[in-house]
Amino acid sequence: MDTLTQAALGAAVGGAVLGRRLGRKAVLIGAALGTLPDLDVFLDYGDAVANVTEHRGFSHSLFVLTGLGTLLALLVRRFAPARDISLGRWWVYFLLCLITHPLLDALTTYGTQLWWPLDVRPSAWPVVFIIDPLYTLPLLVGIGFALATGNGYRGPAWGLALSCAYLAFAMTAKGVVEHRLTPLLAERGLAEAPRLVQPTPFNTLLWRVTIIDGDRHHETLLGLLDGGTPPMVETFRRGADLESVALALEKGQRLDWFAGPFLRYEARELDGRETLVATDLRLGFPGFFAFSYALAAREEMAWQPLEATAMVAPDSRADRQALGQLGARILDAQANLCTSGFVAEHWVEVRPEAC
Repeated sequence: MDTLTQAALGAAVGGAVLGRRLGRKAVLIGAALGTLPDLDVFLDYGDAVANVTEHRGFSHSLFVLTGLGTLLALLVRRFAPARDISLGRWWVYFLLCLITHPLLDALTTYGTQLWWPLDVRPSAWPVVFIIDPLYTLPLLVGIGFALATGNGYRGPAWGLALSCAYLAFAMTAKGVVEHRLTPLLAERGLAEAPRLVQPTPFNTLLWRVTIIDGDRHHETLLGLLDGGTPPMVETFRRGADLESVALALEKGQRLDWFAGPFLRYEARELDGRETLVATDLRLGFPGFFAFSYALAAREEMAWQPLEATAMVAPDSRADRQALGQLGARILDAQANLCTSGFVAEHWVEVRPEAC
């Protein structure tokens, strides 16, 4: 999630735990703790793939943050003792302010390494977009009340309760969408295909579905307000013929660990040479994919890994018109958002008649 939301969450948790005793201080310290894990963005791991896959790594580990929370509780108890605050209460305060950050991050698409240093894929159960005003606003109102009145508990506690209720709604909404998706996949023989269901930007009413089908991937939108309207499905090429080349590279393997099958591959002309580019299909949508990486260059008929991978601009024709179409699609199932109109023609395999 964005930094403002994480600071607000830490502040609300801090107020809910120690607001009665520390007042505004519980909120302000909680805000600082809530942003602490994201300081890893200032670390440079050497290239674009390393930077993106190491983010939300050790600094978001439940093991590391539990240790840090324990250390902070012991230090405060030793050097700033408060007779009416036990060591256990301090520990709960620091622990919750810290670990709620990666737990919330794990509810987005990007992926969070909750179990670092264990060699497991990043955890991701996407139910909210990385910026969602309806989640953040109750937290901000609650901590604003706390800072204005000095009552560090009541506002944060109510804000936290409302934001948690919103997450519960989002989880229910995703369950409804996945239930509607099941017959569609069965009809197309894709019941066992890898799929990703995630909210579209800034809301939990409209959900993007990405389905991997060998050399193709399918895209559709399902909304809670769609009623019985059948979803429109667009099909794109995935460049899977280059997948084996990418997986033979160390950085290609790292991206596969990070994004699983949700990657697109292409050979693109960059800086006067043919370059292997991998694009993360999870982050954005066709025409708006945010993360593409140059992995290798062709030299003398063979692919040679680049010394340092680099992020490159996606090959798309996205514009702001799509954002307006997306907003209209939330409320009206007939307002088709044709993402195939925002990508290069050679990537489109099936464009519905409605487009």
